[in-house]
Amino acid sequence: MTAAATALLMTGATTAVAAGPTSTVITTTASASPDIEALIARMSLDEKIGQMTWTHVYGSSADDMSMAASNQERYGVNTPAEVVEKYKLGGVLYFAWSGNTNNPQQVAGLSNGLQQKAVGADGNGIPLAVTIDQEGGLVARIGSPATVLPGNMALAATGDKDLARAQGEILGSEMRAMGINVDFAPVLDLNSNPDNPVIGIRSMGENPALVSELGAAQIEGIQTRSVGAAAKHFPGHGDTSVDSHYGLPIVTYDRATLNKHLEPFRAAIDAGVDMVMTAHIIVEAIDPEMPGTLSHKVLTGLLRDELGFKGLVTTDALDMAAMAAQWSQEEIAVKAIQAGSDILLNSPDVEASFAGVRAAVESGGITEARLDESVRRILEWKVKRGVFEQPVAALSNVDNVVGAAENLATANLISDRAVTLLRNEERVLPLAPGSSVLMVGAGSGNPENAGPLLKEQGFTVTEDYENGSSPSAAYRTRAVAAAGKADAVVFTSYNATSNTAQQQMVAELAATGTPVVVIATRNPYDISAFPGADAVLNSYGNKKVNFHGVVRAIAGVVNPGGKLPVKIPKSDGDGVLLPLGFGLQYDAATPAAVTFTDRSGRGQDSYTIPAVPGVRYLIHGKEIAAGTYRKAAGTVTVTASPTKGYVFTHGAGTEWIHTFTTGLSNE
Repeated sequence: MTAAATALLMTGATTAVAAGPTSTVITTTASASPDIEALIARMSLDEKIGQMTWTHVYGSSADDMSMAASNQERYGVNTPAEVVEKYKLGGVLYFAWSGNTNNPQQVAGLSNGLQQKAVGADGNGIPLAVTIDQEGGLVARIGSPATVLPGNMALAATGDKDLARAQGEILGSEMRAMGINVDFAPVLDLNSNPDNPVIGIRSMGENPALVSELGAAQIEGIQTRSVGAAAKHFPGHGDTSVDSHYGLPIVTYDRATLNKHLEPFRAAIDAGVDMVMTAHIIVEAIDPEMPGTLSHKVLTGLLRDELGFKGLVTTDALDMAAMAAQWSQEEIAVKAIQAGSDILLNSPDVEASFAGVRAAVESGGITEARLDESVRRILEWKVKRGVFEQPVAALSNVDNVVGAAENLATANLISDRAVTLLRNEERVLPLAPGSSVLMVGAGSGNPENAGPLLKEQGFTVTEDYENGSSPSAAYRTRAVAAAGKADAVVFTSYNATSNTAQQQMVAELAATGTPVVVIATRNPYDISAFPGADAVLNSYGNKKVNFHGVVRAIAGVVNPGGKLPVKIPKSDGDGVLLPLGFGLQYDAATPAAVTFTDRSGRGQDSYTIPAVPGVRYLIHGKEIAAGTYRKAAGTVTVTASPTKGYVFTHGAGTEWIHTFTTGLSNE
C-alpha cells in the first residue's frame, strides 16, 4: 500500500475510539502486489513460523495494558501489539472474552493499531490476517449494534439462496468495516445427529444439496466484501455426539456416508472459498488413527489431492481438548503441518509450537521448503483479498456500515421466513387479536425477549420468568395457577428432549385446558418432547431477532413458511416423527370486495357482503352476515378480519368505504 493510498484511506480516521488510542496514518512503502518470493527469501525460520501462527491477544486496543497479566501468562509480554511484534504473527483471532469486541469503533481501532505494529514504522512489514468467528446466530463474537442474524439453521429453514448470499454480504461488509479480513464461516457440517452437542443450529441442516447451495451463496457474499471465508469443519463435524472442545469425537460411518458430508465442501471449493478449517475428529473411513487436523490422509490425500483444494488450510483452535489432551503442543504443531495445514490457529502455548517446528526442521521432519509452501499461500491470499492494499479500516465509515438499517431489515426478513410451524391443533394459531397471554418458559430460552414483542402485537401479556434451563417446582406451580386466567400460554423451550423439568412444565400447563404454544428456541427436535402442546413453532434461536418472526406468526402478521432442515426422530428414537422439509402453514384467505350500489334519486342504495371462507366482515366492530343490505344516505365502512386459523394473503384489501348520496328516508 502506498503512503498516498494510506493517507486517503485514513482521512477522517482520527475520531476517538472507545477504550483505545486514536488511529494515526500508516506511512508505508509496501506494495499492494509485493514480490512474494523475495519476501519469503528474506524471512528467518521464526518469521515463517510466525506467519503460520494466528492466535488471540488480550486487550481492547493495541497498547492496552488492562489485561497485561493474561498476555504475560500466555505470551510473556504486556500488550496485544507486543504479542504481534514478538512472534511476527501472521494473524490474530478476536474473542469477546479476551477484551477484543466491546463495540464496533473499538474493534476497528484495535485492528488498525495491530496492523500498524505489523506493517512497522518503515512500512515494509507484512499486514495481519485479522480473524473472527462471526457465523451469525449462536456463534457471533460481536453483538449489537452489529447486525444480529437469526443463524444458519434459521436461514436453511427459508431455503432461499438469495437470503444466504445477503447474509454473507452483511457478515463480510460489517467485518471489513471493523478491519477484520477473515470470517471463519460458514459452517458446512451436516447436522445428521440430533444428539450433536456442538453443531446443532450452527448447521444449515442435514440435506447435502441445501447446505451446499446456501453455503456457496454465503461464501460468495462474504468474499465479495474483501473478506476471506472459511468452510468448516472439514471433513464434517455434524454426525458427532462428542464436543471436540472437551473430547475427541470418532465417526464410524462408511465412505458412502462420508461422501454426503463432503458435498457442501465440494460446493465451497467450486465457489472459490479462500480457506477450509479442519475438524478435530477421527473419521474412520479415511484415517482411523488420527483426527482430521493431524491426518495427512485427510488434509492432503482427501482435501488437496482428491477434492483439489488449492487455498489455505487452517486448523480449528488448537487449545480444544480433542487436541490438547492427546498430544503436546510441540507434537500438534508439527503433525498439523505434516498433515497439510498452513495455519496453526490459537495454540495455547505458542512458544512450544515454535519450538516443535524449529526442532522438526532441524531434524528433517519438516523441510523449510514445506514451510515456504504455506507462507506462500498465506501471502498470496493477503494480496488477493487486499490485505496488503488496505490493511486498515476507515474509522469514519464504521457506524455507517455496521448495523445499517438495510442489514437489520434483512435479518428480520430471514426471521419472518424461517418460522417453522410443526403443530397447530384445533387451529390455536394465530391467536385472536387482543388475546391475553401468559409468557413463561425455560430461562435458557430467553422468554423475556418474546414477552415485549407479544405486547407490541397488541396482546395483553403477563410475564413470569426464571433463570436456568430447568424450571423449578415453585415456578411451575405459579405458571399453572396463572394459566387459567389467560387465553393462551406461550412457553420457550431449550433442548427439551433432554430436560424433564421442561417436559413436566408443559404437561402441567396443558392439563389446565388453556392452549399451550411452545417456541422451540434451540435445536429443532423439541416437538417430540411435548405431546400435550397445542402448537409448536421452531425459532432456531433465542435472540430477539429470532422472536421477531415467531411472534409475528403467533399474531398472524406472517404466515409460517419455514421448512424443517432436519428430520425429527420420535421420542423413543424408533422412526421419524416429522420428515425433512416438513412445515405447516395457516389457511390463507383473500377477502372479496364489498360492492356498493348507489342509485341516485331512487332510494334503492345498497351494499353487498360476499361470502368467503375464512373471512369475517364487520361494521362498527360487529360481524355482518353475507347478503345485500339497503342503506340511507351516509357513509358505510366495512372491514374484514380472518376467522380462526386463517390469515389473509399478502396485500389483500381489508377495508371498504362508500358514502351514499341518496337512500331510504326512514332508515
